[in-house]
Amino acid sequence: MPSVAAKPEEGLRARKRRETMERITQAGIRLFLERGYEATTLDDIAAAAAISRRTFFHYFKSKDDILISLQSGMGTMIADAIRKAPPGTQPIHAVRDAVIEVCAAVPPDDMLAIDRLMRSSQTVQARKQASYVEQERVLLAALRERWPQSGRKPALQLVAMIAMGAIRLSTEAFNREVGARSMPTLLREAFDMLDAELRSQA
Repeated sequence: MPSVAAKPEEGLRARKRRETMERITQAGIRLFLERGYEATTLDDIAAAAAISRRTFFHYFKSKDDILISLQSGMGTMIADAIRKAPPGTQPIHAVRDAVIEVCAAVPPDDMLAIDRLMRSSQTVQARKQASYVEQERVLLAALRERWPQSGRKPALQLVAMIAMGAIRLSTEAFNREVGARSMPTLLREAFDMLDAELRSQA
């Protein structure tokens, strides 16, 4: 399952908070898979994570947030990869490489299981769709840090929107095909189709 890597400058308090959050997340995902999303209660998750119900609310507002946090975490990792793009890389290629790199790090079975969990709840599915807007904002912020030249914001925003569109289309195909093709493969195809369309002549 995706997790947030520790930072070198991370303090003891921040590390403990991160570790507790990851423990709650892992416990929640395991129970969702074993019992079903709707059948799993907050008390179940708290007990499995060895925390109190009150402590749970210090980290998440609801069990929905556990699943949504996984998607948000992916967005943050993609943004970090964009910031590390080699000199001379075009923004659209930086986004493509970052998305593929992050998705390749997640085992296909885990990705399929998480996607199915999100689809099992209408509330979570609605929040997932809404979260794409926030992820787009996160990617745009990373792109503007990497390419801060004045006047580039509209084009970079379009790149961020295209990236999220590619992720959404690839996720739909991944679920429809039950993981027959990997997410990196589907993402490469999506970006290749975009390149081909841009180069085609009317």
